[in-house]
Amino acid sequence: MNRIEPSIGISRRYLHDEVADRMRELINDGELEPRARVNESELTERFGISRTPLREAIKILATEGLLELLPNRGARVASISQTELEEMIEIVAGLEATACDIACRVISEAEIEAIAAKHDAMIEAWKARDTVPYFRLNREIHEAIMQASRNTKLRSLYLGLTGRIQRTRYTAHQTDEQWARAVDEHERMIRYLRARDGNALAAVMRDHIRSKKPVIAAMYGEEDG
Repeated sequence: MNRIEPSIGISRRYLHDEVADRMRELINDGELEPRARVNESELTERFGISRTPLREAIKILATEGLLELLPNRGARVASISQTELEEMIEIVAGLEATACDIACRVISEAEIEAIAAKHDAMIEAWKARDTVPYFRLNREIHEAIMQASRNTKLRSLYLGLTGRIQRTRYTAHQTDEQWARAVDEHERMIRYLRARDGNALAAVMRDHIRSKKPVIAAMYGEEDG
């Protein structure tokens, strides 16, 4: 029997999967906003591809709930109903609270100090009302605590659920009072993390995420039909 040598340098990944990843980033970063139509001509030119892999990518993102297919009118970025938003926030709050509880048992001192350093930088950005680094650091703190739980299954569930509300969660407009409350909650998070008080950290994290509901709903959600 002739032996078939393994191919070298051939990617096993389909082009439409890579295109789906790129589009997913555009949605999560907010470049493709909720309810915005997908401009196929613009994206094929931007990615340097034909319409076929783009349309396959659109189908993938539609099955994930990131895009909505419109009969004879292409696709648009999905919105979120009020009910779905409530459900997603509760699940995310539960996952992050669980990560807090686990992290307090396994996190290293070096990881705590790295998170605290991000927190200090975030506070400086808040004082300067510099929203771009503030929201970036805010997101990195939440992700670092999740990472510190060392629970890959938990993190996988978290990443799978947060995509649709990720950017809005961290960049939705807040009043000065809401912003100050969020900063105060982050101050308490760092205090409880340093004390390795998993119950207290989980409780403040759950409340912190739940408090985002009206802010996210105002920007991203839509009324149930």
